[in-house]
Amino acid sequence: MSELKKQLLEKINNKKAKVGVVGLGYVGLPLAVEKANAGYETIGFDVQESKVNMVNNGENYIGDVVDAELKELVEAGKLKATTDFSFIKDVDTVCICVPTPLDLYKQPDLSYVVNSTKAVAEYLHRGMIIILESTTYPGTTEEVLKPILEEHGLKCGEDFFLAFSPERVDPGNKHYNTKNTPKVVGGCTADCTEVAAALYENVLEGEIHRVSSPAVAEMEKILENTFRNINIGLANEMAILCNRMGIDVWEVIDAAKTKPYGFMPFYPGPGLGGHCIPLDPFYLEWKAKEYDYHTKLIETSGIINDSMADFVLENVMKILNKNKKALNGAKVLVMGLAYKNDIDDYRESPSFKVIELLEKNGAEVIVNDPYCPEAKYKNKKYYSVDWTEVIDESDIVVITTNHSCYDYDQIVSRAKVIYDTRNATKNVKENRDKIYKL
Repeated sequence: MSELKKQLLEKINNKKAKVGVVGLGYVGLPLAVEKANAGYETIGFDVQESKVNMVNNGENYIGDVVDAELKELVEAGKLKATTDFSFIKDVDTVCICVPTPLDLYKQPDLSYVVNSTKAVAEYLHRGMIIILESTTYPGTTEEVLKPILEEHGLKCGEDFFLAFSPERVDPGNKHYNTKNTPKVVGGCTADCTEVAAALYENVLEGEIHRVSSPAVAEMEKILENTFRNINIGLANEMAILCNRMGIDVWEVIDAAKTKPYGFMPFYPGPGLGGHCIPLDPFYLEWKAKEYDYHTKLIETSGIINDSMADFVLENVMKILNKNKKALNGAKVLVMGLAYKNDIDDYRESPSFKVIELLEKNGAEVIVNDPYCPEAKYKNKKYYSVDWTEVIDESDIVVITTNHSCYDYDQIVSRAKVIYDTRNATKNVKENRDKIYKL
């Protein structure tokens, strides 16, 4: 065992290591809190001064973080945040948890990862470990991060350690969170893997699964989300076909899931949302071209999922027409801006594509979401109104997010007609003739 590795493992196992987290968003802040909770002195780094100030004031802005817990850790001096990346020189471990969006051409935008890595490289010192958690294409850790980190003369696997461990954050999940979700770790060398695994073993309760390389860990995360993307695409295609055949797709899925093996239920909806599932398959499609391979199944599921907002528009038009009303000039109440129920995250939410299409076709759209009082989409701001004050005058209610706090009995009772894209009204007994489902 090298002396540097031995020293770092001792610091990690004795909770003497100082740990850093770059990026204090949906992934980074919960991870920083867990590290501080585990007994490590933790520094969070972010370029947004507003986030840094909120953390240092003990003010929480992430749903999966307990407000009182954050405040207690900050007041105890276990967690602090800064925009000054020179403090990297004081830490022994750094986890990079920054966004990896797509550009206008659906190609990976690694600018956040590259800039963060350059900031770390400037203050990199011997005996550190850097772990990338941001979802990306296979090869990023070794092809992009490693050369940047080695620019100043230190060697990966000898002077510092480098690994990839994909984030597995599911906002709003009541059972699995950062603490208890199993973690996959793949280092550039066996020593890198061992050190990274040791850090997570000292912080998390979930199993730490070691793999042979960063590329394997990067690919498994893409597989996770591509699996969901494709199966949701299948559910959406079934919904379109069932709609034409006059069959309730939700009843079909409920029946199919009674089989105790060989079937896993996925559900249709107005499209895909969140940072991962709609975007990650594009990373794989882009990388596959380097190997002269066309990812046909992945592309097909993407086309189906992207078309669901048009399917919603088509059905809203049909429902209004059935009620002797044109979409042009109709008042439409859209309920739900978040991409999934009971959270405030509206990144890539399909609700906005639905709203955009409704507005392009002349509808007057009113929105409500108790979790998102205001939201921005394509430079336009949307403000949530009290649905109880506008539902009576609305020509149709379109449910795009099935928040559990909604009183669906009252919504159905007061609405003229409802188009439910999430099967949110399944337990409503009265006035079922008003409800149309995806």
